[in-house]
Amino acid sequence: MAFRERSKIMEASDVRRAIQRISHEIVERNKGATDLVIVGIRTRGVPLSVRIAEAISGIEGIEVPTGRLDITLYRDDIHIRQPVVKETHLPGDISGKNVVMVDDVLYTGRSVRSALDAIIDYGRPDTIQLAVLVDRGHRELPIRADYVGRNIPTSAGEKVRVALKEVDGEDAVYIGYEDE
Repeated sequence: MAFRERSKIMEASDVRRAIQRISHEIVERNKGATDLVIVGIRTRGVPLSVRIAEAISGIEGIEVPTGRLDITLYRDDIHIRQPVVKETHLPGDISGKNVVMVDDVLYTGRSVRSALDAIIDYGRPDTIQLAVLVDRGHRELPIRADYVGRNIPTSAGEKVRVALKEVDGEDAVYIGYEDE
């Protein structure tokens, strides 16, 4: 299936501002960056998590540990897809930490549910929070993000595609449709 772009809804400057705002909100809610761990959900959540951690480090003056989480084996549609498992890396024990999971788009909530299952297998954090660049609605599970770059109401037939420099060569968010 090919993505057919209808419009660009976030430019690179919008993405940068959203990441800065999310980073400040994380610091404010957690009263600093002590005991904070930022974990990106593969694929585009990983570069977003690195950018957020760098922004928080700039605000607080301390290095914020980051990790990457592969949720492939935790998905409830694994029987439909051919699984391609990638590396999960967490920066040490997450027990007692405030873990902020980062993803690009929040849609049905199923990926986040999978990520929650995966993260719990690695320890028992004090809190698990969720940061997303885009929340497009249409939840199937009772999940909400703690930090949102932008809420973008969509129809069920529309698709949101996040492009990031590290993966796609540009920073932008598009709304469109997938051709069958």
